[in-house]
Amino acid sequence: MLFFTITSCNTETSQTTYTTSPANQANHVNIDTHLKISFDSKPVIGNTGLIKVYEQGTDSLVDVLDLSIPSGPTEARKNPDATYTQEPYTYKSSTATNANTKPGTPSGTADPTSDAYQLTIIGGFTDAFHFYPIIVHDTTAIITLHHNLLEYGKTYYVQIDSTVLRDVSFKGIYDKNQWTFRTKKEKPDLSKQQLVIDQNGTGDFNTLQGALDYIPEFSKDTTTITIHKGVYEDLIYFRNKSNIKIEGTGQEETVLQYANNEVFNPHPWNVKTNEWPGTFPSRRAAFMLDNCRNIQLTNLSIKTLLKGQAEGLLINGKKILVKDVTIVGDGDALQTNGTAYFEHVTINGGGDMILGRGAAFFKDCDFTSPGPFMWVRNTKNNHGNIFVNCSFTGIREGGSELARAPGNKGNSYPYAEAVLINCKLKNIVPKGWGPVGIETESLHYWEYNSTHIDTGDAVDVSDRAAYSKQLNPQKDQKRIKDYSDPQFILQDWSPEAF
Repeated sequence: MLFFTITSCNTETSQTTYTTSPANQANHVNIDTHLKISFDSKPVIGNTGLIKVYEQGTDSLVDVLDLSIPSGPTEARKNPDATYTQEPYTYKSSTATNANTKPGTPSGTADPTSDAYQLTIIGGFTDAFHFYPIIVHDTTAIITLHHNLLEYGKTYYVQIDSTVLRDVSFKGIYDKNQWTFRTKKEKPDLSKQQLVIDQNGTGDFNTLQGALDYIPEFSKDTTTITIHKGVYEDLIYFRNKSNIKIEGTGQEETVLQYANNEVFNPHPWNVKTNEWPGTFPSRRAAFMLDNCRNIQLTNLSIKTLLKGQAEGLLINGKKILVKDVTIVGDGDALQTNGTAYFEHVTINGGGDMILGRGAAFFKDCDFTSPGPFMWVRNTKNNHGNIFVNCSFTGIREGGSELARAPGNKGNSYPYAEAVLINCKLKNIVPKGWGPVGIETESLHYWEYNSTHIDTGDAVDVSDRAAYSKQLNPQKDQKRIKDYSDPQFILQDWSPEAF
């Protein structure tokens, strides 16, 4: 990482020494770089002042962050007059960015997003996201610019008002020669089908979002994105992408996280969101892939840092593979819609930890939750959630429920499917399952060979809910075999083929 040490002083106060990244006069900087200032003590984010980035030579203003604008809402809001969208949301091909479109511009039937909070367009979603312009870790202030505004082969200078950071005797940066940097001259060569992410600037991009934005929509070529070791605090959203492999260096080494939830990035004021195809896209997860195909996530962790309705990972797509990944969230820690395969995945979350309409196949996965572990909302047109050789650890006093499917705002889920085959359980209520709707004839709450995590003994299922079923090894032999096969569950898709 390139740093540059600056000493700021005047006759009335002691000197303040800080380092910047990119360093002053740095070259070959990635266009998605964060701006970082490190002090000897922890800075405090101010609530006034501007951060400005100019193009050197022309002095044209490229970006401005106004610290008087709050990052996002901190209290939930409700609009009883909001309605479900009357027409399916369409994922049009788009080149919209902060450079050519006003953040908050509606992309569907929603009203424009208010500019009362910080807004940035991410992944072409013009309705935009609330975000944190500055995040402080230890003694470093990390500045996130509006996405996609820096260009290749340009020199920029940064100016920061003294009120932006407090409690470190920071006098601001006003001299246009005090913090300059030049971006890389050339774009990465996509024909190599390989992109490298390193937050220290040694890769093709500093952020995963930068790489995802660079890959064309629905590319036929498979691109592998390798993320080097580090904690990457960025909101991730991408749509209309295909054939991308995203790989970290390990679940403990590569961590993607952000503080996001339904309060901070709520659904539009005038539009309700639901679980059916065509609903307005959600903006509340830390990591969101939307209307995508053939995406693979491996060897990393994904976390949201807030509570509430807060997904770590939200999937809306087909043929999505997640392997050797840790997911941390709260309610709805994982939302999965469309065909998805999970192997050696660990999920820690709150109630309704796994949400969505399926179909999803889980193999050798570990789940920890107060329960219910899931609220499956599939229809008769596809399977729900299938678990083979997985473990469920309930952490609610008195035991946790495996799943529930009650009515929800007029919607019911008579075809909800949650099937456990050769799974290990701990602290699950004797009934096993939570409340469901009136119609249970087509409900598939099935178990086969559930055992205790600690002892390996068979679980006592004598008090299981009447609407659930224990599969018989003789009578249900074919069914057990079929439901143990991901290709049978995932609409004839074989995950190994990707």
